[in-house]
Amino acid sequence: MTTEYSATGMAPTTQDQPLPAPVRGVDAIRHALQTMPLSPGVYRMLGQKGEVLYVGKALSLKKRVTSYTQVARLPERLRRMVSETVAMEIVTTHTEAEALLLEANYIKRMKPRFNILLRDDKSYPWMMLTDGHPFPQIAKHRGKAEKGASLWGPFASAWAVNQTLNLIQRVFLLRSCTDAVFNSRSRPCLLYQIKRCSGPCVDRIDQASYAHLVEQARDFLSGKDTALRDTLGREMNEAAEALDFERAAVLRDRIRALAQMQESSVINPASLQDADVMGFWQEGGQVCIQVFFIRGGRNNGSRSFFPAHTQDEAPGDILGAFIAQFYDDKPIPAQILVNLDLPEQALLAEALSLHKGRKVEILNPQRGEKKHVLDHAVTNARDALKRRLAETAGQARLLEGVAQVLGLDNPPERIEVYDNSHIQGAHAYGVMIVAGAEGFNRKAYRKFRIKGPVTPGDDFAMMREVLERRFGRALKEAEEGDTSNWPDVLLIDGGAGQYSAVRGVLDDLGVSGVKLVGIAKGPDRDAGREWFHTGEGEPFQLDMRDPVLYYLQRLRDEAHRFAITTHRAGRSKTLVTSELDDIPGVGPARKKMLLNTFGSARAVKQAGLGELEAAPGISHEMARAIYGHFHPDWTAE
Repeated sequence: MTTEYSATGMAPTTQDQPLPAPVRGVDAIRHALQTMPLSPGVYRMLGQKGEVLYVGKALSLKKRVTSYTQVARLPERLRRMVSETVAMEIVTTHTEAEALLLEANYIKRMKPRFNILLRDDKSYPWMMLTDGHPFPQIAKHRGKAEKGASLWGPFASAWAVNQTLNLIQRVFLLRSCTDAVFNSRSRPCLLYQIKRCSGPCVDRIDQASYAHLVEQARDFLSGKDTALRDTLGREMNEAAEALDFERAAVLRDRIRALAQMQESSVINPASLQDADVMGFWQEGGQVCIQVFFIRGGRNNGSRSFFPAHTQDEAPGDILGAFIAQFYDDKPIPAQILVNLDLPEQALLAEALSLHKGRKVEILNPQRGEKKHVLDHAVTNARDALKRRLAETAGQARLLEGVAQVLGLDNPPERIEVYDNSHIQGAHAYGVMIVAGAEGFNRKAYRKFRIKGPVTPGDDFAMMREVLERRFGRALKEAEEGDTSNWPDVLLIDGGAGQYSAVRGVLDDLGVSGVKLVGIAKGPDRDAGREWFHTGEGEPFQLDMRDPVLYYLQRLRDEAHRFAITTHRAGRSKTLVTSELDDIPGVGPARKKMLLNTFGSARAVKQAGLGELEAAPGISHEMARAIYGHFHPDWTAE
C-alpha cells in the first residue's frame, strides 16, 4: 500500500487491488468492486505492464466504477479500455472537488491514452520586476518564480511579452540589463540614448526618482491605468508651467507610449480585469480551444490548443477536462469565459476556487462586451482549426505519395530519419528525427552520444552504434507487446555503401517489416537530383517538381539540422569551463552567482577575502575556500 496526496495537500487513504495476470476486463473491475468504498475519490485503470490506461473521478467510487461493468452501454473507446484493464488503484478524497483536482493532476502527469489529454508542453513567459536591488530590473522570465521578484502574466508567447516589455521601457524607463552589466557600466548604453532607460547605472537618475518610476510601473501592471494617465498629464502640465520644457517633452513621450500600449491589443475589454477567454470549436473529428489571457485589463495574447483523444466525447466534457488540466500548474484568474455550458460547471468552479484559495467564476455570457470578446475567441479557434485540418490533409496526401513511390501497402505512420555529426571523429553524435501524419514529432527526437570505440571519421560504425541502441530497445518493447514506436520507413542520408551497411545492421538485429531508404545526392550534389536506394531494383530519381521529393528532402535536411545543433551543443558544453569548476563546493548555481556578481572568473580570482564574504550566497567558510584555492600559500588564521 502506497501513500498518495491529493492536489489540495490533504492526505487521502489509498487502496490497491493487484490481480493475478489471467484476470482482466470486466472480471478485473468486478474483483476491485468487492472492496470499493462509496466515498469520493479517483480511480486508475491499469494495463498488463502496470501502465495507467485511464484516470477518472467520482462522487461515489463504487457507483461510478460499477458502470464500467455494463460494457454494452459504453462507447467503443471505453470498451477497449475495459478489455485491457487488469487491475485498479483508487485514492479516496474528502470531497468531489478534491477528487477533480487530483484527477487533473494525474492525467497531466501520467498521460493515460484513453483520457482526453491537453497538449501543452511549452512554458509561458512572464514579466518580472526584481525587488532586492536599489534600481530594480524589468525583464522577461520563464520557469519558476525567483526569490525577491514580482511576476505579472502569463503571456501567451515570447512575442507578446517582448512587445509589452518594449513599451514598458518607453513609458517607465526601467533598466532591463542584468546586475553584472549594471555594475560594470561606466557610460550610458544605447537604450539610454534612444530613451528606453533612465540611466541609473551611471547616476542619470537618483534612487528616489527611479523608485517613483517603479511604483508607476507596478500600478500599471496591476491595472491602474486611468490614475497613472492622470498623474502623468498633471506632471506634464506642471513642468510646462514651470518652463521645464525638456521634462514636459519626456512626459509627453511617455503619455504617447502609454496610449499606444493601451491601443495595441486586438481585444482590450474594459469589463474584464483578470480573466481567461476560451473559445471552443469542433470540426472534422478534431477540436481547437483558443485561449486569450486578460490580465490587469490588458490582452496578454492568445494561444491555440488541440486536445488529444477527443473522439466520441461531448463538447462540454472536452472543454471541462481541458480546463481542469490547464490550471493544474498555472495561476487561475478570477473569471473564465467559455462558449459552452459545462456538465459539471459548478463543481469545476468549486474545485478551481479551492485550488486558487479565492472565488473563481466560470461564465458563459450571452450578451454584452464579454459575449463580443468570447465570439472573437471562437472565431480564432475556428480559423486555427481550419488551418490545422488543411495542413493535416496536405500531410496525408504527401504520405500517400511516399507509399506509392516506395511501394508500401499503406501510408507510413512513422518515418525515422538518422544522421551523424562530428569533427574528425571528435564530439560525435548520432540523431534520430520522427515524422508522421501530424508532421515532425519533436517529442520523439533522440540524441545518441557516440560511446565507441569508433575509429575517428568512421560514419558506418557510428550509424551501427546508433541503430543497435535504438532497435535494441525497440525489440524489447516489441517482445512485451508494445509496437507503438516501431517505424514504417527508415530514411538515411547516403548512397549504396551506406544503405548496405545499415541493411546489414538491421539484418543482424533481426529487424523486419521496416522499409529502408537511402537518399544520396547526385555527382554535382545538386538538390533535386537525388538518387533513392531501396534495395529493390536499380536506384531511381523523382521529378524535380514532385512534392514527394521535396518532402523527403525536408526530412533529410531536418535530420541534418538536428545533428549539427546537437553536435554544437555538446561541443560547447565541453568548452564552457573555468577555474571555478575546480573549486570543491562550487556547483553550477554558485558558479553562476559568482560570475554574475564579479563579471568573470578572473575577477573572482582577483577578489579579496572581504569581497568574497560580501557576495550574496557565499558563506564565511565558502569565501575562505574560494580565496584559498586561488592563493595556495595563504593560510587561514
